[in-house]
Amino acid sequence: MTCGKLCAGKSTYAEKICKERNAVLLSIDEFMLAIFGQDAGEKHDEYASAIEKLLLEKSAEIVSAGVNVVLDWGFWTREKRRYAREFYGSRGIDSELHYIDISGDVRKRRIECRNASISAGKLGAYYVDEGLMKKCDDLFEPPESGEINVHIKE
Repeated sequence: MTCGKLCAGKSTYAEKICKERNAVLLSIDEFMLAIFGQDAGEKHDEYASAIEKLLLEKSAEIVSAGVNVVLDWGFWTREKRRYAREFYGSRGIDSELHYIDISGDVRKRRIECRNASISAGKLGAYYVDEGLMKKCDDLFEPPESGEINVHIKE
C-alpha cells in the first residue's frame, strides 16, 4: 500500500515496486479516469469508494493466485489504513505500508510538472488546482511510525 499526499510520487514509486517485485498495480485514479475522465462531478468520492472496495477484493484474489499487488491510492486516513490491514490480515495476507514523505518544495515542483504534462496532453492524471490540493491536504492524516513498513523521505 502506498501512502502519501497528493503528488508525493506514489504512482511513480508504485510502478517501480511493481517492476522489482513482479507485481500487479491497482490504481483507483486509473479506473476513475478511464471511466469518468477528469470530472466525475459531485459523485467522485462515492465512485472512488466503490472502486476502492472492488479493488481490495480483486487484490485479495490476485494475491491468492500467487502474484503480489501494489495499491496506488494514497491511504490518506488512519481509518483507511486500518481497514486495509484488517481486510488483508483476516485473509491471511501480509501487507506493507510504504510512506512517501516529501517536502513542500519538492511537491510544488511535482504539481507544476504534472499539470504542465496534463495540459500538454502527455499525461492522463487529475489536474491539481488549489481547491483539489486543499481538499486532499485536509483529508490527509500522516501515518504514525507503527503503521509504516517502508519510509521514503525526499
